[in-house]
Parts: sequence; structure tokens; C-alpha cells
Amino acid sequence: MRAGEGTIHIVGAGLAGLSAAVRLATEGHDVAVYEGAGQAGGRCRSFVDAKLGCLIDNGNHLLMSANHAALSFLSEIGAQDSLIGPARASYPFYDLQSGRRWRLRPNRGLVPYWLLDRERRVPDTKLSDYWPGLRFPSAGPEHTVADLVPTSGPLYKAFWEPLTLAALNTTPDKGSARLLWSVLRETFARGEAHCRPLIAREGLGESFIRPALGFLERKRSPVQFNRRLRRLVMNGKRVVALDFGSTQESAGDHDCVILAVRASQAASLVPGLIVPDEGETIVNAHYRLPEPVMPPEGQPVLGLVNADAHWIFMRGEIVSLTISAAGELADEPAESLLPRLWKETARALELQHLPEPPGRLIKEKRATFDQSPAGVARRPGAETTIGNLVLAGDWTDTGLPATIEGAIRSGHRAAALLLRRNRRA
Repeated sequence: MRAGEGTIHIVGAGLAGLSAAVRLATEGHDVAVYEGAGQAGGRCRSFVDAKLGCLIDNGNHLLMSANHAALSFLSEIGAQDSLIGPARASYPFYDLQSGRRWRLRPNRGLVPYWLLDRERRVPDTKLSDYWPGLRFPSAGPEHTVADLVPTSGPLYKAFWEPLTLAALNTTPDKGSARLLWSVLRETFARGEAHCRPLIAREGLGESFIRPALGFLERKRSPVQFNRRLRRLVMNGKRVVALDFGSTQESAGDHDCVILAVRASQAASLVPGLIVPDEGETIVNAHYRLPEPVMPPEGQPVLGLVNADAHWIFMRGEIVSLTISAAGELADEPAESLLPRLWKETARALELQHLPEPPGRLIKEKRATFDQSPAGVARRPGAETTIGNLVLAGDWTDTGLPATIEGAIRSGHRAAALLLRRNRRA
């Protein structure tokens, strides 16, 4: 701890809280991290599933080579080599209805020459079909994706809809066009080097969480688990204590607090705080095969069209499917949904010769915040009216959707805000 400086109390050990803690500890600050659950990571965690007998992720997450905050965080915690992906950007798709396969292959550089090549763009599309994409930079806060692009035709079904579902966990008629543009602006609009797909080699927990916990241990700032914050004790416009029910932690004159919890919990703790409503459910299915799957041409993900699932993730013998904005499928029992999803998987990966393997269904209720224009308008900034309290979380106004990258950027932003305050003091 630096002389004359207080402790920075960080509530929440998801990626937002951990990234803030790592950044501040790196700068030599005294941090104390509290987590209400018995494990860290929030949605970004891995665990050994008893049924499958192996490590699986709570949910599937695709990163891209443009995710500079996530890559910086991995470097800070010594896990910079824990992601895998192809050397070139390529997104394979399979249409279960027609049996057709194709790949989206952006080119290097800012000029999208790949759209001129029929072999690199969506089948049965022409160059003029992509022109509505030029509307996104000027989209207003009230616009949905469907307001800007035609909602019929092959480009919608094979590009705009799967992209919106993946990025915003909602359908194009609901999703914010500005929020989708924030993704396009940093990835596809900047060329192949910025949109290479990346996944965790062993699991999200092994890449992002376990190394971060080890880093904080070495900095003598271990996460304190099973400490759920019940109340922020206030004196005027300052937090003076954190009430954990059976215990309290005092916040001295030089102490600060980063609140990195779910939006609904933050709203219950901070008077008058406006937050987005909760979004839709994501359903993930994990299967353990008798032998490793060889991803086509080294691509770790496969997009599905005209299927219940939207994406297949492949890592060794583990094959995982994601259904974003799952709707009624979220209410279907595993006994009927797992066999149905396996049939889609077997067809897509040409594994019809295999019997249905052991599977695990995970439903992430309230997986993301409401990423409609109305929901985005309710995102608060990092600063609050409370002098020593700042916010972090992918639901805060990061300018990005509820992603790993957005969560980490929020943590870095909260840390930077406190570092600037310290330098001015």
C-alpha cells in the first residue's frame, strides 16, 4: 500500500471486479476484493461436471482479436497464451435446412474487398445487399438493427440475424443498432486482423479466472468468498462502511469502493441508481464425445442457420452449443432438448455414426442486460453521486454489449478513474 493512500474495496469477483483489482494491484494499491458466491468469475467460469466427468464452461463465449482489453488483462495475469484460434479470420456456417456450407472470409485492410468475391461472402447475395450496413455509423439511439437492414433474404438469415443474436443476445427487431455498430466498428469494419475468432484453450476459468486469483494472491490481495454485501453504510455523500450482514468493513477517509455486481444488486444498494432491465436467457448444451473433434480447417466455431442452436464451439472432445435469446426453448426440459440439439450437432459436424453422447444443459437466466435501445438508454456511467463509489460491470455504459470485453473494459475504466483521482489529490 502506498503511503497516505487508503484501501480500494472491490465488491464482486466477476471479470469487471477482477480486472479492476488486477490493474490497481499492479499500480501498487491496496485492494480488498469481496465475492458473495463461493467462487469467482460470475458467468465466466469453468467447473468439473460430474455427469460428463470433465471441465466445462458455464457458458460459451467467443472473443475476437480486436478485444484489446481482454488480451491486455490476460497479459497482466500471465495467461496471454491461453486462447486459441485460426491464423486467419474465417467464419464457417452450415444451413441445416439446405445442407449448404460456406465461409465468411474478410480480407486484410480497411477496404472490404471480400464482399466482391462470391466465395467469401454469404451465398446468393450480391454486393448491393450489403449497402444497408453503411447506415450503422449514423444510427440514432432509438434505432434497432431491423430498422436499418432488410429483414428477409439470405443476408439477413445468414449474417445480420446470427450476428445480432451472438453480440446482443436478442433479435434484430429488438437489438440496438448503435450497440451492434460498436462491435462492427472494431472488428469487421477494420479488416481481417481484427476479427479472428478466439476461444479459451482449456476453459474460461482456466484462462481468465484462475490466473487472476493467483495474481491477486501473489499481491497479497486474495478474494474473500461468501461475503455478500447487504448494505452500503453512508455518511452524507460517502461510503463509510460495507455491511456484509454478520460483519462490517470500515471505509476510511481515503478509502474508495468499486461496486462490480449485477445491475439488479447495484440498484438495490445505491439509492436512485437507474440500471437496464434484465435481458433474455441463453441456453448452452455441452457434449463429451469419445474422442476429440477436429474442427474444420482449425476453426473453433461453426455458425448454424435454420437450427435451434446458433453456434457450435469445439474444444478437444467437448462440443458445446449456444442458443441466444432462447425464448420458449429455455422452458424445455433437458430430457427432450439435449437429444434434439445432438441431432443438429451430428449433422453439422458429420458425426451421425456416433450414438448420442453424455450431455449437460445449462440455462443462463438473465444472462445479459436488456440490449434494446430502451435498455441501453438506462446504462449508467462509472461515476456516481457518492464521492468514493464507482461502478463496474458490462451493464454500465461501456459502449459495448454485455461481453467479456465489455466487462473487462468497465473494470479498467473504474480503475483508471480512481487512479486519476489519486493523482489529482
